[in-house]
Amino acid sequence: MQYEIIELDQRKAAGFTARTNNASPDMGAVIGGLWQKFFTKGYEALPGKVTGKTMGIYTEYENDEKGDYTFMTACEVDGDVPEGFEVKTVPAGRYAKFVVRGNMMTVVGEFWQQLWQMPLDRTFKFDWEEYQNADPEDCEVHIYIGIK
Repeated sequence: MQYEIIELDQRKAAGFTARTNNASPDMGAVIGGLWQKFFTKGYEALPGKVTGKTMGIYTEYENDEKGDYTFMTACEVDGDVPEGFEVKTVPAGRYAKFVVRGNMMTVVGEFWQQLWQMPLDRTFKFDWEEYQNADPEDCEVHIYIGIK
């Protein structure tokens, strides 16, 4: 998989979180449930969206992709966030930026399966997906992986 190394500034994201694990049999239901909650109770109610693009964030890793982590459905925001939303600071730093395109339900999962096989020097601090469009059959997703 091709990627480019980029430096990003700090930003703020707001949304909903849950703790999960890639080996957990209910991981898909946990993440899917967060997306459903975000689109039914969060997206429209969230003021100050910077771009309006949705983000799937992976943070607070226990150790690596085999341990627990916090998943967040969110948007980048500026300003105050209403009660009921959680806020995370996306840290400034070096990221490997990947661009994937395809069926929204499969392309991201396939990406992660391939990433876990790559010898990338990851930080396991903060990774995220940014959905560039909402086309379920031809979605473009920019994925940022924190690297050392």
